[in-house]
Amino acid sequence: MASVSTYLNFMGHTEDAFVFYANVFGTEFLAPIARMGDAPPMPGMPELPDDVKNMVMNVQLPILGGHVLMGTDMVEMFGHQLIAGNNVSINLQPDTRAETDRLYAALSDGGTECMEPTEMFWGAYYGSCVDRFGTRWMLNCDETAAG
Repeated sequence: MASVSTYLNFMGHTEDAFVFYANVFGTEFLAPIARMGDAPPMPGMPELPDDVKNMVMNVQLPILGGHVLMGTDMVEMFGHQLIAGNNVSINLQPDTRAETDRLYAALSDGGTECMEPTEMFWGAYYGSCVDRFGTRWMLNCDETAAG
């Protein structure tokens, strides 16, 4: 089933923030926290230091009314910087690849920082962009839901 969540970026404080939010909302993470070190090595990428390997790659926390907060740590060694505007993305989870492609085409028209939807190691068809109004969008089509 299609859903929408809010994705938050932090500079190394994601786990602390999400433990706080879990206490505030009285909920539990949907799955164990995925760490940067859990990802397979990418060709040409340097070996991650232990402190970066332990950073949060993804965490998911239900809050109210079925809404899910998701989060990640931005990694300074990859050139990430936290500035107003890049700390929040709207994460769309369409049911089908066709809907993912349609939404991506519409949202990326005139946009920037566009990454066309592609197969990702976590088993999803994923793309992202900043639309022409400066809103950050992530599209994450789960293979199991897409059929």
